[in-house]
Amino acid sequence: MTSLRRLKLVNVAILLISLAVIATSCAGSGGDGQSISPNDPTSVGEKPDATLEPTEAVVPTAVTRSADSQPLTTPELVEILTPSVVQIAVSLERGQGIGTGVILDEEGLILTNWHVVEGAVAITVAFEDGTIAEGELFRRDPQLDLAIVRVADQRGLKPAIIGDSDALRIGEDVVAIGHALGLRGGPTVSKGVVSALDRTIVGEVGGDLTGLVQTDAAINEGNSGGPLVNMFGEVVGINTAKINAGDRIGFAINMNAAKTAAYSLIAQGPMPPPGFLGVGGVDVTRALARALRLPVGEGFGVTVIEPGSPADQAGIELDDIIVQLDTTEITRGQDLTDFLREHISGDTIKVTVVRDSQFLVSLEATLVERPER
Repeated sequence: MTSLRRLKLVNVAILLISLAVIATSCAGSGGDGQSISPNDPTSVGEKPDATLEPTEAVVPTAVTRSADSQPLTTPELVEILTPSVVQIAVSLERGQGIGTGVILDEEGLILTNWHVVEGAVAITVAFEDGTIAEGELFRRDPQLDLAIVRVADQRGLKPAIIGDSDALRIGEDVVAIGHALGLRGGPTVSKGVVSALDRTIVGEVGGDLTGLVQTDAAINEGNSGGPLVNMFGEVVGINTAKINAGDRIGFAINMNAAKTAAYSLIAQGPMPPPGFLGVGGVDVTRALARALRLPVGEGFGVTVIEPGSPADQAGIELDDIIVQLDTTEITRGQDLTDFLREHISGDTIKVTVVRDSQFLVSLEATLVERPER
């Protein structure tokens, strides 16, 4: 593998990282102007292990529309969804933050982004009827950027209707609802289309977000954790990020992935943190492989290695292309993320990489817990 090709692959990663403004850009900040940059993920009163026993599973509000159901107008949709959308304000060690949440059930469980509540020392939830309640961090999934906040003793909560994000089509109309910029007077509504599906945006090492719904519905600071809704009033995504360098390029976690993670967390108690390998990079597509004359048409190209991480200790090198983990074929970053979600700290895995355009190298790595930032 020539140094020229290495430079090109790294430059591809640099370009993607410069474009992607990951989740934290969508959460507003106030006070002294500090953005949400957490230090203590359990500082919001998350219950100790003794109280995090498995919880009876709650069932999301089912999609009940018939085959001949007609799409709603935007005002009708907003009228239906607004009672299920809350504003989440967090107090940080320095400053404040604003985000949005979606009511999951009548017992007070609310789905939002992890980056909205990460590092908060207090959480306040404001409902559509003007009610204000103290919230607590109930569960979290940092890798998928999801968290569940719980409020107690709230009556008359209206859970959102959960839709099927796999049924989304490119070009389909969608609406984003959220407390953009923390403005007073209720949530902000913006309308657009599904611009693309199954997107990946590159974050910090091991923090890529995958399987995302791309939309041109305006998503701004404070929208994080709010619903992306189809025209039948069904939540099909959780708004999480935008790209500042582009015009109206926003992303939402697809609702099927969010629903699976949320209800697994609720029903089973806190999941063990996913294993941390310590690599970042880019998806190797056939177009990229052709342009850079790569030896394989699919895989995950390593452009970042965390010093001292399992990847570093195992001998993974920059510009290696990961093609297999144990017996799981790796064709893109989503495959790597899915694999790590199913393997926890302490697991030893076999990593197969293509190196120097000709060698197939097998390495062994022992996963660890993701280090605190």
